[in-house]
Amino acid sequence: MKFLDQAKIYIRSGKGGHGCVSFRREKFIEYGGPNGGNGGRGGDVIVEAVENLNTLIDYRFQQHIKAKNGRPGMGTSRTGAGGDDAVIRVPIGTQVLDEAREHVLADLTGAGQRVILARGGAGGRGNESFKSSTNRSPRQFDPGGEAEEMTLWLRLKLIADAGLIGLPNAGKSTFLTAVSRARPKIGGYPFTTLYPNLGVAQVGEREVVLADIPGLIEGAHEGAGLGDRFLGHVERCRALIHLVDGTAEDVAAAYRTVRGELEAYDAGLPDKLELVCLNKCDALSDELLAARVEELTAAAGRPVHVISGVAGKGLPELLRHLTEAMAAAPGLDAGPEAAPEPAGETAIGAEAEEPAGGLAKMAGWQP
Repeated sequence: MKFLDQAKIYIRSGKGGHGCVSFRREKFIEYGGPNGGNGGRGGDVIVEAVENLNTLIDYRFQQHIKAKNGRPGMGTSRTGAGGDDAVIRVPIGTQVLDEAREHVLADLTGAGQRVILARGGAGGRGNESFKSSTNRSPRQFDPGGEAEEMTLWLRLKLIADAGLIGLPNAGKSTFLTAVSRARPKIGGYPFTTLYPNLGVAQVGEREVVLADIPGLIEGAHEGAGLGDRFLGHVERCRALIHLVDGTAEDVAAAYRTVRGELEAYDAGLPDKLELVCLNKCDALSDELLAARVEELTAAAGRPVHVISGVAGKGLPELLRHLTEAMAAAPGLDAGPEAAPEPAGETAIGAEAEEPAGGLAKMAGWQP
């Protein structure tokens, strides 16, 4: 399945049904009176976050979503049928933006969370609703309410415990393959990864969701390489695993390049918990490895984990340290049991409680 993290859609709710003008006509009943029923309500357009989805590819081919109109009222006081709702099912972590992509209208962060994007028109009143002691045979009715229509953008930001960042060919996809059952494309050339991948690593009794994004190069925040488009997928991560290629000529410069792009992008990425790793240690001699570790430690200003995705060296220790660091950092690891219940159906602009946890339930996202 092709990965798509942005989609432009047009939505329209259903129109309300018109009220009916009708009078009772039966034998031996001289003055039957009005009995026109009300029209049915138009359907709403609702966006819902569901599990087991990790792409917006469906809305590349289905860009027009329309709810059903309400049926008009009928005689003998019959109310028209309401129109069916149109439900837009999206992956967890999807944001809904206006056409100009300047305002976030909804942010779906929990399975089952539903937001009404466009309300259906109200059903019109039939002439039975207008009868009174002074208006015994009303012939007026209300037309059905108009539909709401708008153009919106869907933008997916994957939810994961930790995001893998680094220059191209730093070994991020190999790392993901080594610690999970994900099978991203791996090659000996830059930009092998063209879209984010998710994997679930088992650390003791806990599952850790990892997100692998395409490599960053200098100037990515200005559009160089694949640009910074995919950095949005690690905005929601609680920690970053920064992989540095140990076979690079200048590991300190490689580290500073990626850190510079994170700071230029901002969105809170520079302040996240970061684990710095010197990858491909199996390809270095002991003397060169010690020199590279010292150089990277000085540049990063923090301890460096020495690992090898191919040989599997240092990976269990790194993942164990990751879970311990997230548990120790305040606000980083509330745990799935602390997650609130998913919010019910809300409309745009209404206060909605957003679930913050539930990451362990995302094992279904594992490729």
